[in-house]
Amino acid sequence: MMTLGIVVPCYNEEEVIAETSRRLVRLLHRLQASCKISMSSFVCFVDDGSTDRTWKIIEQLAAQHAEIRGIKLARNSGHQNALMAGLLGVSADAVVSIDADLQDDENVIETMVDRCAEGFDLVLGVRSDRSTDTVFKRATASGHYRLLKMMGVEVVTHHADFRLMTRPVLEALRQFGEVNLYLRGIIPLLGFRTATVPYKRVARFAGTSKYPISKMVSLSLQGITSLSIQPIRLVAIAGMFISAISVLAGLWALIIRLFTSQALPGWASTVVPSYFLGGLQLLSLGVIGEYVGKIYMETKRRPRFVIEKTTACLDSRAAARHMADETVETLIS
Repeated sequence: MMTLGIVVPCYNEEEVIAETSRRLVRLLHRLQASCKISMSSFVCFVDDGSTDRTWKIIEQLAAQHAEIRGIKLARNSGHQNALMAGLLGVSADAVVSIDADLQDDENVIETMVDRCAEGFDLVLGVRSDRSTDTVFKRATASGHYRLLKMMGVEVVTHHADFRLMTRPVLEALRQFGEVNLYLRGIIPLLGFRTATVPYKRVARFAGTSKYPISKMVSLSLQGITSLSIQPIRLVAIAGMFISAISVLAGLWALIIRLFTSQALPGWASTVVPSYFLGGLQLLSLGVIGEYVGKIYMETKRRPRFVIEKTTACLDSRAAARHMADETVETLIS
């Protein structure tokens, strides 16, 4: 019987975390009673440098419930990094990631477990209905996925970070060492047997969204720049196009100068070099940027996050392996 871990990244979620804990523990008990998961299954909350009482509540919940564990990051490292801290910092046969607000239906986790039992290593939750979103949110979300696909990023439309991953998938994910994370684009690259589970997203039961428009734009840019160098190639294409236009403009200026009397003195000698050099500079920047982009993607090795403390029941072997692989400074208090 497999051990299931549920990883929940949190940032300033004091209003929802107690209810989230209650629902997820209830779900674990139901799955254990039906013999789908082992009695050692658990929920791990990852506090992403919250400034409210989120960590205090996690510590209290961990003291009250054997199923609750916690990881506290020393500072706000971002949702993707907090999620990675949880995924690689726990020890389980399969791990489900879900947001703390439970807008992603936690009951779908049972279906994910069933698909996992059928032999799927990766089970993705895909939204089948966005009726709870505003028109603006629906439009921007659709635009987000279309833009990523245009830039060559392999993503699953309407899939965020609600998924189940087995241990082989997690170990494969551990090998991806880039600091600039966009898990929604990395996960499809792993290549394991994958299933999708449709679900309807519900309204947030308390608190406010931690993803305003600025963060959504930032996430889109992160996805493009961390998994695609298509924008740099577009610059190179623009450079070649402008170079071609400058050559034509130069020929036109020479024809006017040599075969007509309409040329202004000094005009050709000024315009032709300006056009040519402008196009050449953009072309050169595009070519250089192609290589700089690849270097940027491969050589940055800053720690993704710093773990400040954990609850006592966190698996010490998993934490030790995680620290060694991630080369992060861990301050256990």
